[in-house]
Amino acid sequence: MRRAGALERGAVATVDWQPIGTGQVGDSARFALTYDQPGAGPATLAGKFPAADPTSRQTAVTHGLYAKEVAFYGELVDGLRIRTPRALAAQISDDGGSFVLLFEDLGPARGGNQLAGCSLADARQAVSQLAGLHAPSWGDTGMTGRPWLAARPGSLEALSQAYPLATQVFAERYAGQLAPELMDICHGLAARIDRWFGRTIAQPCLVHGDYRLDNMLFEIKGGAEPLGVLDWQTLTVGSGLTDLAYFIGAGVGTTLAAHEDELVALYLSTMAANGVRLARDAVWDDYRRGALHGVSTAVFSAAFVERTPRGDAMFLDMARGACQLALKHDSLGAL
Repeated sequence: MRRAGALERGAVATVDWQPIGTGQVGDSARFALTYDQPGAGPATLAGKFPAADPTSRQTAVTHGLYAKEVAFYGELVDGLRIRTPRALAAQISDDGGSFVLLFEDLGPARGGNQLAGCSLADARQAVSQLAGLHAPSWGDTGMTGRPWLAARPGSLEALSQAYPLATQVFAERYAGQLAPELMDICHGLAARIDRWFGRTIAQPCLVHGDYRLDNMLFEIKGGAEPLGVLDWQTLTVGSGLTDLAYFIGAGVGTTLAAHEDELVALYLSTMAANGVRLARDAVWDDYRRGALHGVSTAVFSAAFVERTPRGDAMFLDMARGACQLALKHDSLGAL
């Protein structure tokens, strides 16, 4: 806290904590602090740590998810304009299995809830924030070329081999709960998985990778700011349209389907306001393909992270929204 400038005098006297959030591969807590001198530091902090569940933890370590988030806060966040919590500490062990992140507490805030959906006003705020991530990193190899962002040797091949098995697990688990034409999208992606992982991106930028309501806090700091974005474990380099299609399809379920055109137009206008002009026709196929990211994320996650009742409901909701968007725009055809 002293190194981060959050404690200029005195010392921490007591610490209490309670769990927060609904993360599947990491556990979070809010810390209540007192000091030996009144008002010496913040009353609360937020923290994030490895998942207690061994399956979820091993999945995160295998794919370098913890290392990515720690590196994001340590190396990249200051060059972006998307609102994230300020990190006071970001440390990880050499093997990537143990880490600690301590943040400013963005509360009081209203947590996004994927299963409840959101209002159009909330969706506009979320889409507008994407420009603060994509535009500053657009074509900036200093940001996108970090070695820790590159796929690990053999990882894409391993994912391609694992996806058909994950699809089988997913199909058996949710049999009868996902409409047949939507389940066909999952199987269709499995049949084209080499194309999915082997695709090239013409205009790469930083991509959040899991841009959905559960990873957002609205009306942060008691309403002083509109939105803060959390959970950077899935950060990668790709097409910014993937984040947009993922949010509209998997990230909010089916509640905002009627407002898709408005939200796409808002994304393009906020990107232009941030210095990156994109013609809708030129990026539309990237958007169509991007809908499949919600499909692959739901299928993989259902198979390889801890199974919980909320997780089952969430992955099914994600798959339903993503598959509906992919069916609407023939995303498999675009792939």
